[in-house]
Amino acid sequence: MVGFALGVLCSAFGPAQAVESPPPLPAIEAGVSPSSAAKPLAAWVGFCQSYVAECTVDRSEPARIMLTPATWAQIVAVNKNINKTVKAMTDQDHLGTPDRWDLAEDGIGDCEDFQLLKRHLLAAAGLPRRAMRATVVIDEKGEGHAVLTLITDRGDLILDNKTNQILPWHRTGYVFVKRESQAAPAWVSLGDVTSPPTTANR
Repeated sequence: MVGFALGVLCSAFGPAQAVESPPPLPAIEAGVSPSSAAKPLAAWVGFCQSYVAECTVDRSEPARIMLTPATWAQIVAVNKNINKTVKAMTDQDHLGTPDRWDLAEDGIGDCEDFQLLKRHLLAAAGLPRRAMRATVVIDEKGEGHAVLTLITDRGDLILDNKTNQILPWHRTGYVFVKRESQAAPAWVSLGDVTSPPTTANR
């Protein structure tokens, strides 16, 4: 199931809300070991060739975002603004290709483009890129989907173009497959850990 393309349409809806303190995802890695390594998507490899700085891991950066009121307001604003202003469209319909990752420079993108643009803007605002990881999940329809995981002092939070709510990972209803490593430009497995659907707020 981890070899899929993410060419799926992701709509935006719902208000932002205050965050609770969730537990971290089970696979917070100290390094990339053979047992935790995961194969990156081909489209991510292509993205990193075109946007080298976006995939660079600076290990001197903090591994977690400290959620102050100002930082939280910034995250909420960027999440809501990108969900509102970027037009959701599959790569196939937009570009004639099954899967391409970019920063939605023309204002059109699918789920991975939303999350990459959010990270780009939050990093430009001073948040540590190392603590913001592209993440592959299986959504409520059983389809491949991309979200942005923010690793914070309040737990792992998810920015998603399907909702303006910034949810703890365990309230999304998703199956978490893999994400970018904090230690190197590589990916790590999240073990297909499932967020309980009964606690999802969608």
